[in-house]
Amino acid sequence: MAVLADRYGRNFPYLRLSLLEACNFRCTYCLPDGYQANGKPRWLTRDEIGRLLHGFAAVGLRKLRLTGGEPSLRTDLTDIIAAAAATPGIETVAMTTNGILLRRHIERWRDAGLNAVNVSLDSLDPQRFHAITGHDRGLDILAGIDLALASGLRAVKLNAVLLRGLNDNEMPAWREYLRDRRTTLRFIELMQTGDNRDYFQRHHLRSDALEQSLLDDGWSLVPRAVDAGPAREYAHPDYLGRIGIIAPYSRDFCAGCNRLRVTATGDLRLCLFGDFGISLRPLLQSDADIGELTSVLHSQLGLKKAGHGLHEGNTGITPHLASIGG
Repeated sequence: MAVLADRYGRNFPYLRLSLLEACNFRCTYCLPDGYQANGKPRWLTRDEIGRLLHGFAAVGLRKLRLTGGEPSLRTDLTDIIAAAAATPGIETVAMTTNGILLRRHIERWRDAGLNAVNVSLDSLDPQRFHAITGHDRGLDILAGIDLALASGLRAVKLNAVLLRGLNDNEMPAWREYLRDRRTTLRFIELMQTGDNRDYFQRHHLRSDALEQSLLDDGWSLVPRAVDAGPAREYAHPDYLGRIGIIAPYSRDFCAGCNRLRVTATGDLRLCLFGDFGISLRPLLQSDADIGELTSVLHSQLGLKKAGHGLHEGNTGITPHLASIGG
């Protein structure tokens, strides 16, 4: 069966699947007031997720990332990981997490088939971490990251949202942290969403100067893997760790797009900041035909745009990143 491709010649072997919108953090840039449930949401069941993954694998899915909200809040997460790892065609099962349960469960998740983990860590300083996330568990999360690094996972990466006036002066501490840890720290430019406009205007910081400082200090750009995310990664011979830059406002950011998204309730999103979604849930029932699902996926790719509208202030239908998994 033909792999998923759009009219711009981009292939899509990478799926980001949200398991739930709920999160137990109150990050200032995402859910400053905490998660507010709208009624009693019905997240995709394990059976529905299994059918979804088989359908995507039939059209070229090779890399799956489990996201949220906070995916570790799903009590059946280990079973979902195991089912994903057992799906023919899927080669990488990754997860993005706030790391709050890493110390308790990382070995269980690894044994179930998790290959890689990205941990959100916006500051190394405990007080700043608390101010940004609403939680004082920064040191516990750092300990969990060290356990993950020692667990034999294929990759452990860290995500830090770059915030003007909040964490933009921590580069010396981050570099020292990376000196003897084989991980990649990715600085993510703050993105405007439907409900953070004022915050965005106060704290958005372009990554250009940071990227130039890396080059000036002897860091070099690493070639991008075929199934990699959007980060530009830099390496330095004096550091085991790497530094990545995710700059959604940079020119041609979308040219290398290779991923699709499915929300926790089963909506296909062609873009993080797209202005529409289509429900796949009716196609994920026990008597559904996988061929119908793959046909819908192919037809939807014909509607994917060349890029997002962030430069024009168009954030699409994404109210906050927890609603779609970032």
